[in-house]
Amino acid sequence: MTNKFKIINDPVHGFIKIPYEILFDVIEHPYFQRLRRISQTGLLNLIFPGATHTRFHHALGAMHLMFTALETLKLKGIEISRDEEKSAMLAILLHDIGHGPFSHALENMLMDDWHHEKLSLLLMNEMNEEFDGELNMAIEMFQGKYHRKFFNQLISSQLDVDRLDYLKRDSFYTGVSEGNVNTQRIISMMNVSDDELVIDAKGIYSIENYLTARMFMYWQVYYHKTSALAEHLLVKILARAKTLVSEGHSLPASQNLMYFLKRNHFGTATDEDIQRFTELDDNDIIQAMKFWTKSEDKILSYLCKSVIERNLLKTKISSKPFDTEFIKEKIALTNAAFNIENGTELVDQISRSLLPYSAEKQPIYLLLKDGRKITLENSENQILSSYINRPNTKYILSFPREI
Repeated sequence: MTNKFKIINDPVHGFIKIPYEILFDVIEHPYFQRLRRISQTGLLNLIFPGATHTRFHHALGAMHLMFTALETLKLKGIEISRDEEKSAMLAILLHDIGHGPFSHALENMLMDDWHHEKLSLLLMNEMNEEFDGELNMAIEMFQGKYHRKFFNQLISSQLDVDRLDYLKRDSFYTGVSEGNVNTQRIISMMNVSDDELVIDAKGIYSIENYLTARMFMYWQVYYHKTSALAEHLLVKILARAKTLVSEGHSLPASQNLMYFLKRNHFGTATDEDIQRFTELDDNDIIQAMKFWTKSEDKILSYLCKSVIERNLLKTKISSKPFDTEFIKEKIALTNAAFNIENGTELVDQISRSLLPYSAEKQPIYLLLKDGRKITLENSENQILSSYINRPNTKYILSFPREI
């Protein structure tokens, strides 16, 4: 008999326990093991060399924080059954199971509007059949259909264990200290009121620090101009490859990747769609880009070389859209330099927007000593919350270095 009550040594959280056998079985499943080959942060390692961690790391870390949060709530008198605890840990463990190659970068590129959460639910249902319905409650929690709302809020909200893990983990691997939030302090301040997740009022500054840390991580790391460009290039490469394949051009690629390059419309996912998707990972994309650097198509070849050789396009960043005439000038110079007619394939304006905290969408509530709940931004003790609920947008213009 296999001992399934394992302990995993994690560089971020230390030792992670697996307290239920079903958790071990899910981790061992091929769908979950695929996450070892899916980057947590796309091509971020082109900018921060240490950012080579995977979705597998992150899912285990989020599961650990879920366990810690539920143990904290139980100590505060919140009744949580073993089935609920197990299901909440299963739900967070599987919350990213539907991520495709390079995580968010190629989302919607391979299977149209199949967002990773939609794919996660599809794969969770597939696995639930294999495990004879043991994931029923976990799926309810994941979908927000379980009658105790705080379980879903721990999985997906403005203050969930998913965000707590990826901020601390991405901060660790990138070396950007601004994201190193105190997860233990935040979790120790969690509570439940009327079956909703709340924060003990004395924890307000830890929450504000968490929100600002997330904001800085987005602008300094995730939305870094070169990071945004690299992610955009991946999308451009796959879009160009799809166009060429649809025009009858022959491109070398793995069978699973070619399957998605040839398909343009996905309605209800077929068994073959699922099988192909769950056999696809970062390696398929990297292999294809290496092949395509030698493509006869100038644009595809140039874009792939940019990523593989890390000879990325030049970027400029602005707080407002770039002048149309300036962009046209860059396109004209590109057309002349590359002897092509459509320089828009190599000159792009992309934007990134962030709302650090939304006071309308699932606001964070503070629990006062008298039992009343107030929203974070309405606390008389808040310092930053009323200032970080405004969206901010940056514009990035990219063009070949040759011009």
